[in-house]
Amino acid sequence: MMKWVSLFRPGDWVKNVFVLLPMVFWLSSQGRDTPTDVVTQKWGVLVLAFIAFCVTASGTYAMNDALDAGEDRKHPLKRTRPVASGAISVSTAITAGVLLVIVGSLLAWRVNANTGVIMLSYVGLQLLYNLYFKVTPFVDVAIVAAGFCLRAAAGATSIQVQISIWLLLCVFFLTLFLGFTKRLCDKASAENAVKHGEIMSWKSRAGYDTRDELNWLLALSACLVLVTYLMYTLSEHANGLYGSRALGLALLTPFVAISIHRFYRRANLGLSDKPLQTLTEDRVLFGVIILYFVGAYLSLYYPPMERLLSAMLFR
Repeated sequence: MMKWVSLFRPGDWVKNVFVLLPMVFWLSSQGRDTPTDVVTQKWGVLVLAFIAFCVTASGTYAMNDALDAGEDRKHPLKRTRPVASGAISVSTAITAGVLLVIVGSLLAWRVNANTGVIMLSYVGLQLLYNLYFKVTPFVDVAIVAAGFCLRAAAGATSIQVQISIWLLLCVFFLTLFLGFTKRLCDKASAENAVKHGEIMSWKSRAGYDTRDELNWLLALSACLVLVTYLMYTLSEHANGLYGSRALGLALLTPFVAISIHRFYRRANLGLSDKPLQTLTEDRVLFGVIILYFVGAYLSLYYPPMERLLSAMLFR
């Protein structure tokens, strides 16, 4: 049973929280007199879209592991995956993956046609990634980041609201950064194994052969994350939606910077890049993320905080 759990990676479903982001910002921009039944209905279809992406993503993970089994056997962390270790055959993993992708796509179509089209686009993007572009540096991570943008877009179409270009840009650059941390983690963990006497023949399929290149890409994407986040929180768009509450989000920028550094630090040490494992192992990162979400909630939904920000700060 555990081999199937490992194949479908339920711990990585946390990545699909990007589907929920449009609802968070839609709620904060609505008045308090929004009918409860409207909010409940939107949450219902949004949760269905979230489940659809979890099922589809698990299918793509299974197919990805099947296609990469040969290379994964050469890596100190990836060789324990069920297909690479031989616990599940390549053909079985591909079959299971295809079935999950079909089920997830049908669930997306149940939400509405637009969400279904976005899901098909996501599946097509994953196929292009696995079959062609995972060996092309930068393009491989850019495709992964685009997949997260599609998640956010699917959340918006499921509740039938427009999605902010700022949100898409923030999501893209953040996941671009996280994608490069994964590449650095893969390289660092392989180097650590060699230092401990293991014979490693693993090499990055996309050709990330030096830390200098990855560090440059990480620095670039990290700067873009921070600049885009700040530009959004201080923009006229955010001011029109949230008023002084947007300034509260801007004041949370140090938490964003600390989180970025903690992810980079783990990757540089070759530690696990799995989302849930990262949060449980790095207490500083976990605490900073909790503080950020508490601050964001107070800024967007706690009326006394809006009055305080309005009284203290001006643009």
